[in-house]
Amino acid sequence: MAGRALARLSPGRLGVLVGPGLLVLVERAAHLAGRRCAILAHPCLRCLSVRKPMSGAGVGSGTHATARAGRNPPATAGVVRSSPGAARAWRSLRMRFGHLVTLLIVVALVGFGLTFLQSRPLKPVDPPRRQSFDDAQVRRGATLAAIGDCASCHTAPNGPAYAGGVALETPFGVIHGTNITPDPDTGIGRWSFAAFERAMREGTDQAGNRLYPAFPYNHFAKLTDDDLKALYAFVMTRQPVRAQTPENRLRFPYSIRGLVTFWNWLYLDDKPFKPDPRQSDEWSRGAYLVEALAHCGACHTPRTKWGGENSKARFDGGDAEGWWAPPLNGSTPALEPWDAERLTAYLRSWDDRHGGAVGPMAAVTANLAKAPDADVKAIAVYIASHFGQPDVGKKVRLEVLLSRPEPDLGDDAGLARGRDVFKGVCAQCHETGAQVPFTVQNLAQHTSLFAPTPDNVLRVALHGIRTPAGGFGPIMPGFAGSLTPQQLGDLARYLRARFTDLPPWPDPTAAARRLMNQPEGPAPAPAVAPKAWATAQ
Repeated sequence: MAGRALARLSPGRLGVLVGPGLLVLVERAAHLAGRRCAILAHPCLRCLSVRKPMSGAGVGSGTHATARAGRNPPATAGVVRSSPGAARAWRSLRMRFGHLVTLLIVVALVGFGLTFLQSRPLKPVDPPRRQSFDDAQVRRGATLAAIGDCASCHTAPNGPAYAGGVALETPFGVIHGTNITPDPDTGIGRWSFAAFERAMREGTDQAGNRLYPAFPYNHFAKLTDDDLKALYAFVMTRQPVRAQTPENRLRFPYSIRGLVTFWNWLYLDDKPFKPDPRQSDEWSRGAYLVEALAHCGACHTPRTKWGGENSKARFDGGDAEGWWAPPLNGSTPALEPWDAERLTAYLRSWDDRHGGAVGPMAAVTANLAKAPDADVKAIAVYIASHFGQPDVGKKVRLEVLLSRPEPDLGDDAGLARGRDVFKGVCAQCHETGAQVPFTVQNLAQHTSLFAPTPDNVLRVALHGIRTPAGGFGPIMPGFAGSLTPQQLGDLARYLRARFTDLPPWPDPTAAARRLMNQPEGPAPAPAVAPKAWATAQ
């Protein structure tokens, strides 16, 4: 408030009256901090060295020589307080500052009070017996857990199901997925349904600890009571696993769980889901699954600096464990259009124009193979409605790219090397017309080549695409042990130049070198056959 008020002052008005007093305070603060403040450059303060003293300023005899020389008296607090106008401005400024401090104290006290009230522990219960849950309810919970992709965050690679330990990289540090098996000591075996519901809706565990929003309770809060009960029945009938969750590694102050209360004030919308009466039942079912259980916006919506989803850029694309999650609306850079039919095929396993899912999305599609056809179709219908009608301009651009011959590389040695790598390791599947199953023939149809960075393309080239044993989908070898960062960078440059009409990526070789030093990423999901959820194990 004080900063905005100062910004509105002009040297001709209160520059002399208020400026010296502020200068005294700022200089003292700067002295204590050991550095100068940017506020000293304000015109109201710079003017002190050029304006003449005002008459009646009450300057002592020791400063008459300075005044006669046409210079200002020293900028002291006494000079300011000697002027009635300056004194009033000074008192007003102090009053505003005091009000601001009081408001901050009240907000802090209310926040910590609410944290205390909302973080009370709930009474532990004895682990419920398997027989206490209805079989149909457990099966329904299994389907819901598949749509919600619970295993991806709560099952470590090659680890026991739902026993936690998955390390999730966030801008604030590393968070580990927790053990949600019914083990009474290291899992949630002593959680009542009330404790489970509170965690899902409010982000607070049974002991009263705040959960970090990497767990998307801001989406799960919209689940119906019946669906929450089915999920509870499912997790409480899993095999108990004694596995301690590793400690999170978060930077200060993000390691203070109580601060999540303020995050909830900003981003937690716990209003129940309401279907849109103007839309079909299928669309509304898809909206419920996407917005609540599947939490698609958690990856496909950009985040604010505080880690919340940017509601003004909904489905505009985001980040998922270092992978670019493309937009799910008309802002997508992909030229090949999406519709409900192609989205359904993609979410099931693979689409002949868009390809198959990679990175974290591969586990999502593997889990959706367990979901009913009607639910997957509903998700596709809802998402397709955000893409809108096909863009005519994109259609023309795609037709040009699909029909154009290989571009002239000129004297660019890097592009020539990239072409040689493509001919040697990629062309057999992507250019020969051999109709290799689960392969996109022309890469101009592939979204990743139109991404803002080469990271997705390079990750696939490094680690390939793996489909779970017994599953259905694309398989591609990785070349991390065969190609150097320079070769990978040249390949990325060539792919971008040949199959898109966009400018080149900046320094893909450096990106390849960076990615080669990072973990491989998500392992494939457990093997399942489509529609295999007639019973829940």
